[in-house]
Amino acid sequence: MAGGLGTRMLPLTVHRPKHLLPVGGVPFVVHQLAKLSAAGIERVVLATSYYADQFQPMLGDGSAWGLELVYVREAEPLGTGGAIRNAARHLLSVAADPVVILNGDILSGHSISDQLISHRSHDAEVTLHLVEVDDATAYGCVPTDTGGAVTAFVEKSETPASRQINAGCYIFARGVIEEMPAGRVLSVEREAFPSMLAEGRRVRGYAEAAYWRDVGTPSALCQASADLVLGRVSSSAYAAEPADRWISETAEVDQSAVITGGSSIGAGAVIGAATLVEGSVVDSGARIGEGTQAVDSVVGEGASVGPGVVLHNGAVADGDRVTNAKGSLQANRRRGTSA
Repeated sequence: MAGGLGTRMLPLTVHRPKHLLPVGGVPFVVHQLAKLSAAGIERVVLATSYYADQFQPMLGDGSAWGLELVYVREAEPLGTGGAIRNAARHLLSVAADPVVILNGDILSGHSISDQLISHRSHDAEVTLHLVEVDDATAYGCVPTDTGGAVTAFVEKSETPASRQINAGCYIFARGVIEEMPAGRVLSVEREAFPSMLAEGRRVRGYAEAAYWRDVGTPSALCQASADLVLGRVSSSAYAAEPADRWISETAEVDQSAVITGGSSIGAGAVIGAATLVEGSVVDSGARIGEGTQAVDSVVGEGASVGPGVVLHNGAVADGDRVTNAKGSLQANRRRGTSA
């Protein structure tokens, strides 16, 4: 599911969808395609909406990952359930077959293969990947009984029923998807799942403690990218050995610059003298001027920062230019513009 507007990711999503932003020098959705391929999945339907025309030129037909990649565009956003139902017409499976569904903004080390085994062994109609978090207020809480059956689904509550949350990987029996109403906005979290539980359907949780991150904000994008570079999580789409930094072979980095903290420097980027880049993502074609500090920040494709700018927890949109600022991520998000 890659149709979201990415409003939490502003200003980085002004010019492109969040799913194509780089994580470890690779468009984020590529990590998900590689993960699906590694689980033995051969056909993927990509449900798009916002900037839908940007996906196919970058991803092609999926053959790079051993996949057949099919694109579906929503004329208007249909919500999570509506997107799933809209994509179902392009599935080839039969009613009892499992369909794996990924939210488009989750980086996870969990095993899809093991989740499929659990789904089949319990003859479940839906199996949700679940993780525990310290603060569940921003997520859908999914308590389960001692046998793993889901007992409730409470979407984003100030008083969470559990620290166990919906982690954004679902396995549906194909027939269950077909039962969902077509052609209208539908949320699986607020409507479909609670209805299924009320009907006594076989909804199960698959709890796993592997690496998991919601890559929905610029700061989370920085952290996810750094985690890949540093080796805290692995992806078959990222082939480099764990290191303190990743620098594209075509980037130009002055020998006096310090690149650290799991930073990634994209193709054709230029990093000036006496510059500090720490825990940051510098996208392709971006330019960081002499004496600049970019810490825990994202500098978009073709953007320009510096010289002498101090950018902490900041985000610069594609093609934007920053000449004199002390960046604040919160300020950037309020304005919806660059630092």
